[in-house]
Amino acid sequence: MNCIKGVIDLFGSNQCAATTLAVASFVAGLLVMCILCKLIKPCSGSLRKCRGGNKGGFQRNQERPFEKRKPHPAPVDGSVEIYVGNLSYDMTEDQLRSEFEAFGKVGSIRLVMNRYTGKSKGFGFVQMPVRAEAEKACAAMNDKEIMGRRIKCNEAKNLI
Repeated sequence: MNCIKGVIDLFGSNQCAATTLAVASFVAGLLVMCILCKLIKPCSGSLRKCRGGNKGGFQRNQERPFEKRKPHPAPVDGSVEIYVGNLSYDMTEDQLRSEFEAFGKVGSIRLVMNRYTGKSKGFGFVQMPVRAEAEKACAAMNDKEIMGRRIKCNEAKNLI
């Protein structure tokens, strides 16, 4: 009680003293909370690394492995993989196959889809077993308008 009287004497009014005490109490509470949190669960200071504790068996400062799918490997049978971009979102694998089969045999078609919505992302890959046919198809299909969009074709750059 003597402390409150001292604050009132220092600031001159009850309202100013009450506000000062409230702010000081709030700041003291924050400091105590921070100290307790650091004692219970210390972290590196980065909120991203401190989320949820030590889940998945990773050490605190260890970077998490790449969580997305692994890149698609290069074809091992010597076939050529063609990147096809700027596709219509309504394009199906069968429609894309029929466009490329005009130039030769098509091994496989892979449209990249959004895993949450299941819709096409607007690009895909066409695998052709014969390099000459693949180069001919790529040259002919590049900048060709299909379903209202000018598609882009080039040989896929596999990063593995």
